[in-house]
Amino acid sequence: MKGRLVIMNINRSHVRSLSKGTGAVQSGHMIQDYPVKVLQIGEGNFLRGFFDWMIHECNKQGNFQGSIVVTQPRPSGKGKIEKLKQQDGLYTLMIRGIQNGEKVERKEIISVFSKAVDPCGEWVEFLELSQNPTLEFVVSNTTEAGLTYQPISWKEGEPIESFPGRLTAFLYERYLYFNGDSEKGLIMLPCELLERNGDTLKQCVLQHSRDWELPKSFMDWVDQDNLFLNSLVDRIVTGFPAKEAEAWFAEWGYEDSLLNTAEPYHVWAIEGNPSLDQRLPLKQSGLNVHWVEDLVPYQMRKVRILNGSHTLMAPLGILSGLDEVGQVMNHPGFNRFLRQAIEKEIIPSLSFARNEMMQYAESVLERFMNPFVQHRLADISLNSLSKFKVRLLPTLEAYFEKEGRLPVCVVRAFAGLIRFYKVQKVKESYVGKRFDGKEYIVNDHVQAVEFLKEQWFCYEAAEISLQQLVENVLSNQSLWGKDLNMFPGLAAELSHHLENNEAGIL
Repeated sequence: MKGRLVIMNINRSHVRSLSKGTGAVQSGHMIQDYPVKVLQIGEGNFLRGFFDWMIHECNKQGNFQGSIVVTQPRPSGKGKIEKLKQQDGLYTLMIRGIQNGEKVERKEIISVFSKAVDPCGEWVEFLELSQNPTLEFVVSNTTEAGLTYQPISWKEGEPIESFPGRLTAFLYERYLYFNGDSEKGLIMLPCELLERNGDTLKQCVLQHSRDWELPKSFMDWVDQDNLFLNSLVDRIVTGFPAKEAEAWFAEWGYEDSLLNTAEPYHVWAIEGNPSLDQRLPLKQSGLNVHWVEDLVPYQMRKVRILNGSHTLMAPLGILSGLDEVGQVMNHPGFNRFLRQAIEKEIIPSLSFARNEMMQYAESVLERFMNPFVQHRLADISLNSLSKFKVRLLPTLEAYFEKEGRLPVCVVRAFAGLIRFYKVQKVKESYVGKRFDGKEYIVNDHVQAVEFLKEQWFCYEAAEISLQQLVENVLSNQSLWGKDLNMFPGLAAELSHHLENNEAGIL
């Protein structure tokens, strides 16, 4: 940090001297006295900006009074584990964005980690954590790729790299140490963005148990005395803010190599008995956490409203010269288009309470306005064809079935999607042109892009009409899973939009 005094990294020895009101539990000292209640598999930005912040909030209110042992899921995460050790498990979280219409910026020093363990280099110590009688929960975020079954061998004394395999060994050690005590089962809370993530994790553990020929009594213990809860998480955690960090460190009087940032909004829906909140007091601590019988409504509203809005705006926005979600929200025409699509088409197509869906939609739109999140439309547009099939096509179908007519905004977005794939192959990239002639890159499965590219080529060569192009696209069952020409008037509407959208359709 050239031009100023060198300052220390945050640690417990000087945390008392930091500005009061940072939110650290008793200036960061009491956490080491709390019993270990959570094993955390994942040291990355998301869990530190989501779950760990939640536990910090619970501890501040005296509701949980537990600590976390954090481990990394793969060898590449060793760097953050070492930094956590150097910083005595402390790090700073800046929460910033729009909340209830107001711009907010809040700083918290998060103090929840009593120990950080590298399971690759400290395998024996990792397994010994299973002997802790106060341990209750295992929380993970290893990405979707980390929550998969892969046949592996288990050699005693050697670390296991796969998360499900490592958890299986951990649970087996706990089973042996406590002689299969039914009271010593754990509650698994996977946060990976995978439907039925708890069920998937349990299946992986049981499959590893069969592969390794572990006792049937152990598998019965896993099945009957441990809980693997499906859950859905939602919060944008933006990580280390490189642009602001140096100025903040100068202001705060300390450096923090694990500084993290997140939006104010958060929600965690967990498929489990509400009585579990007595053990993990998230809801009673005022957090937006829901213990539910069925995750489907929460998953569907997120896919249809939040993700559907992204897919609705991305191709059209790029074609119209916009680059980020915030620009879409600040564009009067796009803002009006998006709100109309949500209120008049997406929400009416859902079979859930309208007032609850509208409240959720308002929170989504507020998140889109967050000035601290630069969410690129180019990133959202990745694999737009398959995203349209999952996120917007169900709205089109449900709306048509209910209203007997096509949803105007979704059809406009569909036309924009087809126009977005009007591309040429340039070296190894597929390049399209916006309405103003500037270029953009399309990233999708090659077979799908080639199909659209060929249709546009035939149209430009006057081999097929625009209506035929649209009908060919709609009939491609490998894209949509069905022939979409079954919807009366859809091809004609799409053709009409494509004939008139070169100047922008909004």
